[in-house]
Amino acid sequence: MPGLAAGIAVAIAILLNARTALHRFARSVLSEDEIRDALIFAAATLIVLPILPNQPLGPFGAVNPHAVWIIVILVMAIGALGHIMVRLVGARFGLPISGFASGFISSIATTGAMGARAAAEPDLLQPAAAGAILSTVATIIQMVVVLAATNTEVLRAVVVPLAFSGAAADFYGIAFAFLVWRQNSGGMDERGRAFNAWTAIGFAAVLTVILLVSRAAEEWFGASGVIVAATLAGLVNVDPAVISVATLASAGKMTPTETALPILLALSANTITKAILCIYAGGYRFALRVVPGLALVLLAAWTGWWLT
Repeated sequence: MPGLAAGIAVAIAILLNARTALHRFARSVLSEDEIRDALIFAAATLIVLPILPNQPLGPFGAVNPHAVWIIVILVMAIGALGHIMVRLVGARFGLPISGFASGFISSIATTGAMGARAAAEPDLLQPAAAGAILSTVATIIQMVVVLAATNTEVLRAVVVPLAFSGAAADFYGIAFAFLVWRQNSGGMDERGRAFNAWTAIGFAAVLTVILLVSRAAEEWFGASGVIVAATLAGLVNVDPAVISVATLASAGKMTPTETALPILLALSANTITKAILCIYAGGYRFALRVVPGLALVLLAAWTGWWLT
């Protein structure tokens, strides 16, 4: 304990010595809205999250409050990342780059966060849409990596549909981003809000409803096989569905060829969730730019499956 006390004392001394520089940074670099958002994020992460129960609750045990609040934090973090990238390199480059990077964390959350930014700041509609589209590219890449680590035979069974969908996502996303990059950066003030906490909470509420409906359907009608289970899981996150199907194949309960259908249905359900969130979070103008790209990805995936 004496060592801990000494460390805390040194940390306090460093902060006191740097208070002038920190104060100058806060006043000249950060806006009041950004400081407020940082405090909200800290409170959500360090105060609210630890006290929430980490167990299934509610009807059918469908909702885990701890997991749902992590979604709220994730949406706020992705919004903040996009805001930071906009501050660093401008909206034309920042939002597409952050959208692609955040897609590896959660493409659904990224789509919701980009839609919220587009709704709040109409001048950022185009780059926010590009970020949402490019997050789908990250989804396809992550599916390939997950399958390569879980079951290479299953990966070989779905490599053509995933290659087709990945190529479609790349084409649409890069073409859209290129159109954004050709635009003038504009003279807008980039020191606004980092995220909207209420939008993040609303986003988590929509996903909670999807969870409840999925679990209710499973309880009332029965999960008739892997196909239904994978589709329901894909409504929220495609990776657990992909991993579960690949694991069943590894255990000999399915052949690699039989895994293609549930995996593509999980991807389809996941894409439908993103399309719904495009409308909810970003409005029809945002949806008109993103949903056609999502439809193209699904069309390419099912075309690849049909050809094989």
